[in-house]
Amino acid sequence: MSAVLPAVEAVPPERAADAVLELRAVTVAHGSHRALDGVDLVVRAGERVALLGPSGAGKSTLLALLSGAAEPTDGAVVLFGEDLATAGSRRRRALAARVGALTQDLDLVEHVRVLHNVAAGRLGRLPLRSALAGLLTARADDEVRAVLTQVGLPWAVHARTSQLSGGERQRVAVARLLLQRADAVLADEPASSLDPTTTREVLELLRGSASTGTTVVSLHQPEEARHTFTRVVGLRAGRVVLDLPPARLTDDLLAELYARA
Repeated sequence: MSAVLPAVEAVPPERAADAVLELRAVTVAHGSHRALDGVDLVVRAGERVALLGPSGAGKSTLLALLSGAAEPTDGAVVLFGEDLATAGSRRRRALAARVGALTQDLDLVEHVRVLHNVAAGRLGRLPLRSALAGLLTARADDEVRAVLTQVGLPWAVHARTSQLSGGERQRVAVARLLLQRADAVLADEPASSLDPTTTREVLELLRGSASTGTTVVSLHQPEEARHTFTRVVGLRAGRVVLDLPPARLTDDLLAELYARA
């Protein structure tokens, strides 16, 4: 079979007035290898986008670009209508702070208490000096307790993060996102080690952690894309090859997306 599928219902080239996250003809090259190859993507306010595709398709790279953590070799990354390449360093930080990101390794400090990891969510919405000072003197205030209650861990506020299970640590990372109050949330395989019931709970929590409801989540569970999301984007060999509503995601399309080239 061919290396990529023909694109299905790709986002039209005109830019939506309510666009929150955009990639414009983006390529990310590492030597001769292209992690992303000419990708166009527009995510509108309130959309819940599931990223599907085999390992190495470019999902993590795409999320890193949208979070401002990586830069393209070619093309433009646009957050909230502003091109990151032309924004000053301070403005870039401000735009990136409006995007909450949950990486595969969760970025938690394992040897400290849960409340300190959760309180780190304030780093994106307070002046740096105030945020760091608050982090060093973090207490179990009402805001921290509230987000831990939302994720089902009210009892863990003073627990050592290293003592929690994998699923509990994922919930701590989601609580940190809730405290950040980001306008859009990205998550890279947040349910890889969770059972189906917990997976759905975590995905709903992620949805609620974005002030606009805008989420982009990479998954290895295609069935969840049909239940929780409003749009499915399929990546293969660094290209967008599917872009369609979940109701049109057939088993045949999934088989083609994940089949070996």
